[in-house]
Amino acid sequence: MIVRQFLEWARTAPEEARARAVAALARAYVSPELGEADRAEMGAALPVIAADASPLVQFELASALCRHPLAPVDLVLRLARLPGAAGALVLEHSPVLNVRELIALIAGGDAGRQQAIAGRADLPAPVAAVLAEVADVSACLVLVRNPTADVPGFVLGHIVERFGRVPELREALLVRPDLPAAAHQALIRVVAGALSSFVAEREWLSPGEAARLAREACDQATVTQASVPHFTQSRTLVEGLQARGELTSALVLRSLLSGQMRLFLEAVSVLSGIGVDHVAALAADRSGEAFRVLYDRLGLPAGAFIAFRTALAVLQSEAYLDDLDAAPGLRLRILDEVLAAYETAGESAEGNRIVGMLHRWQSEARERGQGRTLAA
Repeated sequence: MIVRQFLEWARTAPEEARARAVAALARAYVSPELGEADRAEMGAALPVIAADASPLVQFELASALCRHPLAPVDLVLRLARLPGAAGALVLEHSPVLNVRELIALIAGGDAGRQQAIAGRADLPAPVAAVLAEVADVSACLVLVRNPTADVPGFVLGHIVERFGRVPELREALLVRPDLPAAAHQALIRVVAGALSSFVAEREWLSPGEAARLAREACDQATVTQASVPHFTQSRTLVEGLQARGELTSALVLRSLLSGQMRLFLEAVSVLSGIGVDHVAALAADRSGEAFRVLYDRLGLPAGAFIAFRTALAVLQSEAYLDDLDAAPGLRLRILDEVLAAYETAGESAEGNRIVGMLHRWQSEARERGQGRTLAA
């Protein structure tokens, strides 16, 4: 009787009064103290109330029911399809909606709905996969930033493929500790390519010099990636680089000069086809003879042998390791000793292009160290 009277009253009542009354009615409906007969009567009236054209009334009804696990499915679906804030509340919070229903709602193509679903707590992996496939960049950004969503690595990789050129999304992806090595590398290539094109288009550098800077930026980012604490994808990272033809002698040397022994050993293992434990044993030979044999097998540039051998000798010194800066990047003191070894051997940048590259890296390491000092 009360519900029927409410519906009669609601036909002519002002919008704000209806909204307040609907909020009270919906709160009563989800109250555990409500009797079954009254709940059934209210449940029958809720679809009629949901048909109210007022966004304010719709919002109050959605607010009261969006987190209730026993709200009628048909009513929840109706509310979920509402435009604006009312529908978004239900899409983001309702525990009634299952995976199939969420996927169907995503497929409608409405960006607001997709963003609301992407922000759901504990979002299941199948829903995340569909969002990565069809949603726009704004919804994918919400998904990437959702700390409780189950977003598998291949889903993150697909988002990189679609929107890796969007700076805000790229930044959100890079801070995720679960970003797969392949996806991380894809982002690095996107940034380096954009940098190279930007510099070349403005004719600040020749195309060849711009490409070189882009390659070195990629290498630097790769080594930095491997230096992240608890990084466990070194082998996957190296194999991906090898498959794309990006596992160069310069990258292998940079990893060693940055103190990233694990990355160096995995790279040598992949290049030589020798197990990483065996590579580690050969590299640890302080006489240098075993490493010379391994080096020749790798086919690395003859002019770089002094750099590799000297850096290994430095890293094998426990006293020196104690002094190494924990920050990622090229180690200036290792570079200093490597260049000193070339000077002793009588080799210069004019006669050995490796020495010229090492001088550039020395400047890079020195600038990085000065930057940290100023920041401190």
